[in-house]
Amino acid sequence: MKILLIEDEPKTLQSLRQGLEENGFEVDIAYDGMIGKHLAKKSQYQIIVTDIIMPGMNGLQLSKELREEGITTPILMLTALGSIEEKLMGFDAGADDYLVKPFDFLELLARIKVLAKRSQTPLPVTGNLLNYGDLEMNLDAHSVTRGGSKIDLTAREFALLEYLLRNHGKVISKADIAAKVWDSRIDMGTNVIEVFMTMLRKKVDKNYDTKLIHTQYGVGYVLKIEE
Repeated sequence: MKILLIEDEPKTLQSLRQGLEENGFEVDIAYDGMIGKHLAKKSQYQIIVTDIIMPGMNGLQLSKELREEGITTPILMLTALGSIEEKLMGFDAGADDYLVKPFDFLELLARIKVLAKRSQTPLPVTGNLLNYGDLEMNLDAHSVTRGGSKIDLTAREFALLEYLLRNHGKVISKADIAAKVWDSRIDMGTNVIEVFMTMLRKKVDKNYDTKLIHTQYGVGYVLKIEE
């Protein structure tokens, strides 16, 4: 597996590179976001691991520009910025996962493996279009509209919404979401699923009177039109 590692702190960069290579990964490195973007466009990577605060171009801008240019490689952000608002900014920019410094290398390794597995095993496609109310998902074009207006989603948000659409009207637990949209090895003690649901709601429901994504507290989430 080939990984692009972007980090401006030389000691951290070399330490992570050594650890990843010792675990069988091929690693390309970049010391700033501009070089990282150039490499991400030039070569094919299975995972991009990037810091946020960097010279040249920060990780948020890097992720956003890669997504805008159609690069869907899973992105794992490493940063000391750990508030919920900062995490939302990262996911909104197109990140698939977010690991707060300081972290244990084994946790980084586990997260990389989860992202790699998820990228290799997408949800099964059983039809070209999924519709519910005024929400439509085109699986071939990888696009979503509501009321005819386009909704831009990250790859993970798209997979999450697809799972909700396929199970509309059914309350889905966090455990089900973790198993089907992430990987069953996801740490259920984290708030990753809640953060992604917040982002998805913001994009799908914010500008509409009729809300589609609902929380059943203590149970899970459901896509439905409330009567």
